Amino acid sequence: MSYLIKTLDNCKLSLKNRLVFPPMATSKSEGNGEVSKELLQYYDEKSRGGYISLIIIEHSFITPQGRASKGQLSVADDSTVEGLKKLADIIHKNGSKAIMQINHAGSATNTDVTGGYANVGPSSIVNPRSKSEVPKELRKQEIKEIIQNFKDAAKRVKDAGFDGIEIHSAHGYLLNQFYSPLTNKRNDEYGGDVLGRIKIHLEVIEAVKEAVGGDFPILLRLGACDYMEGGTTIEDSKIAALEFQKAGIDILDISGGLCGYTVPGLVGQQGYFSELTQSIKEVVSIPVILTGGITEANAAEKLLTSGKADLVGVGRAMFRDSMWAKKAIESLG
Repeated sequence: MSYLIKTLDNCKLSLKNRLVFPPMATSKSEGNGEVSKELLQYYDEKSRGGYISLIIIEHSFITPQGRASKGQLSVADDSTVEGLKKLADIIHKNGSKAIMQINHAGSATNTDVTGGYANVGPSSIVNPRSKSEVPKELRKQEIKEIIQNFKDAAKRVKDAGFDGIEIHSAHGYLLNQFYSPLTNKRNDEYGGDVLGRIKIHLEVIEAVKEAVGGDFPILLRLGACDYMEGGTTIEDSKIAALEFQKAGIDILDISGGLCGYTVPGLVGQQGYFSELTQSIKEVVSIPVILTGGITEANAAEKLLTSGKADLVGVGRAMFRDSMWAKKAIESLG
């Protein structure tokens, strides 16, 4: 039997196969980030037939200050819940599980997008990924407010009927900025070594757990390596991953850090971040998702059987072909 179509049960989240549709920004929301008819149609098409076991909804902003782009989905206030319920219902009707990714852009945005809110970050350092405005260094009280924003957003996700939540700390956004020594030069308890740089993550996880309860699945997307001199390394991420597991994370979703969602100079490899996921699997017992450049069903199967990951995310191939998952499951079945 194909490994890709085996079930996965980590107690809180039972999945009928190992295939994930990863979060990919569509810019299809309307107004101030409300769910649009176009967005509902998009996820209806992608989830139809239930061939994808798990769909992770694109990153959604937890506060206007943390909005990454125009057209981004919002979980920033209670008025969003009714629209999000419709989104969760469509995916469930089609037979897939639905996770919502929540995010704060930090310095990876600008005042034009945020509506005049100051650009912020762990330190006053221009984001090397977005090269946007010089951010204002967050004060401790402001960090506490952002943690509360994550907590409130998580409650809305649960109220909307989703199957779990994913905290975004990759691709140069705020939590990833705290994690990377290239963008975090703080001298207080939120800076310094790896444990200091993930202090905000651990506080966000604790706050989210308070909001959703112990039985609601919590995922974390980790930019596990910057692939830049002086940036985060896989050794950092092995330490961080173990701490996240101890804190209650149920699944780790591995991607790139300040390098984004690809590995510089790596072309044509199926599973860009397989070296990272394999290393992280050595230190944690929770499931690990591998995404990046996977376009072939046989490649996905090989990555799973060789122990590189527990689940595989296929993004652009399924974005281009909504029948990719159906064809993959049938070809391996």
